[in-house]
Amino acid sequence: MRHMTVPSPGVPNWIDLATADLADATRFYTAVFGWTAEVSGDDFGGYTTFQLNGLPVAGAGPLFGEAQPTAWSTYFAADDADVVAARVEAAGGKVLVAPFDVVDQGRMAAFLDPAGAPFSVWEAGIMRGAEIFNVPGALTWNELNTRDAEGAKAFYGVVFDWDYQDTHVSGLPYVMCELNRQPVAGMQLMVGSGWPDDLPPHWLIYFAVGDCDVAAEHAQRLGGRLVHPPTSITAGRYALLEDPQGGRFAILAGNR
Repeated sequence: MRHMTVPSPGVPNWIDLATADLADATRFYTAVFGWTAEVSGDDFGGYTTFQLNGLPVAGAGPLFGEAQPTAWSTYFAADDADVVAARVEAAGGKVLVAPFDVVDQGRMAAFLDPAGAPFSVWEAGIMRGAEIFNVPGALTWNELNTRDAEGAKAFYGVVFDWDYQDTHVSGLPYVMCELNRQPVAGMQLMVGSGWPDDLPPHWLIYFAVGDCDVAAEHAQRLGGRLVHPPTSITAGRYALLEDPQGGRFAILAGNR
């Protein structure tokens, strides 16, 4: 179990959901993962922080506009969000939301990588990010699904100073993104029949669960949709799901 001290820059440190129906998303996720929901005041637009055992694990808020799809966002820790924004632009990415202060909570910014995958950074203030990882109901992995692995390696190498290990997961090419020789994220190449042509590159989040099959069935009973059935891979057993509003996420029961 990784309890967070101060997150290292370039390591995922927060996730949140922008959703078309915050009330229903709250119903769904609290039931799936055993979270409790803490709704902030009007200053934060009703932003909801989900907690597990009293510790923050994820957030959720309403969509910014009609055109925005319901989706989970991955945030990476940053010492200085403005420095990261400059690197993103220098490396061929796009600044979607320029760095701004979230009152005294911290400072955030949102970007697109050169292939169009959105990601964000969080420069911690009094809110450090998630405080618990790798236990059932908490974030356990973040993975970039992209059609241009070489371009992504070059870009994130500049932005976050990552190194890479080319490997295989269940026979398919896979890239481990490393910081100080520790794996911090993965990259999966979107090749083959399993990837619809209209599916854009994206960061996928994995939540840890105790039993993948049980959790997948539970999520479906609560109104979720199974995108990819429970499957055994090198790291354990995973499934891909969509929440009732279409927000996509994965669950992983790791090998013990």
